[in-house]
This record gives sequence, C-alpha cells and structure tokens, in this order.
Amino acid sequence: MRCLAGKYAPKSVYPSNNASNRLATTRSHGNVARGPSGTARILSEVCYDANVELRSFFDRAVRASFRDLALHDDAAAGYLADLLTRFARTEQLFPRGITGQRLETVVDLLLETQALWQDAGFAPEREISMRRHIGDYTLFMLGVFRERVERMASSGFYVTQGTRAYRFVSEHDRASSRPVRPAGGPLFGRLADCFEGYARALDYTRRVHFASGPSLPFLV
Repeated sequence: MRCLAGKYAPKSVYPSNNASNRLATTRSHGNVARGPSGTARILSEVCYDANVELRSFFDRAVRASFRDLALHDDAAAGYLADLLTRFARTEQLFPRGITGQRLETVVDLLLETQALWQDAGFAPEREISMRRHIGDYTLFMLGVFRERVERMASSGFYVTQGTRAYRFVSEHDRASSRPVRPAGGPLFGRLADCFEGYARALDYTRRVHFASGPSLPFLV
C-alpha cells in the first residue's frame, strides 16, 4: 500500500524525529545497503506514524463537529474518523474489482457486487465487504464532495444506495457469528437510519474543522 507522500501528505506526518532517527541509525549500520528489507521496515514505521497522526486529526475534527451539532454517538464519530483516514489513500477509495480495474463510481460498485455472484470463487464475505464500501463511498462523497455529486449525479441516488448498503451490512452483522466489526449491527443500522444526517455532519466537518488540517486532496 502506498504511503502518503508529496503534496498529498499532511505536513505533520512527514517522518517524526523518532522515525528520522531510526532511518539515520539504520543507514549508519548499513542495513539499508544490504537489501530492501531494512528499507521496507523503516518505511512501514514511517507510514504507521503518518497514519496514526492523520487518524488523530480526523478523530478530533469529527468529534468537535458532533459536539457543535449536538450529535451523541461516539461509535459513529469513531467510524467516520476511520472512514476519512482510510479514504485518504486512493487505493482505498477506489479499490480494484475482480477484473483488476479501479471501481470509481457507485454504478461500478453495484456492477461489481453482481459480478461477485457470477465468480466461481464467490465468498459471501466479499459481498459484505463490497456493500459496506458502497455505504462508506456514498457517505464520504456526499459529505466531502457534495457539490460534485450534485453536479454529476443525483444526491438522492447516493442516499438510497448508501442507506440500502448499510442496512444490508447491519442485518448481516446482527445475524452473523463473524460480524464486520464488534457491535456492527446497531452501528450500521444507525448509519442507515441517519445517513443524510451523518453526511451533513461530514460536510460540516470539512467546512469548519479542516481549515487548519493537513494538505490532502479533500481538505480544501
């Protein structure tokens, strides 16, 4: 997975002092020169530091918005912060389908769900994962890129598909011994019931609490 880098990396997530010291120490001992394993280990630690700091920023921003809007749902706030952190990576926002092509629209995702049923190696967990992604993608797009959605598609279509996807995952988690996440049934049920409200909360977070945040494509 590609680490945040270049202009899309938050200023605060470039290698921390500790990470920089680890890299310098590794170079001085020749570990990097011996092969890729030393480099890979250090880079993975740097990326981990970056992800932790990014998750912390989103968590503060989302929870501040929930307080501003008098929303009282710690689990939902944490989920939205996780969602923003995951989707800071292009490969998470636009995953590859079974053909290897990027899935970049809601229609792509819906067609992928149908294709999974026709795949010889079909596994129910893949459908659950895809339906959860449909919910996450539509919520993210309506919350962070609402104007773009309204220009290029119907926001009502996003709401319908996102609500339907989260409802599907909620019912699965309530009945399954292997839920998507602990207590996922009630959480995904609330995301379905209050889909538009959480989308507006993300929009508010972007407009009000992202101003002093890291330099990412959707933090503008």
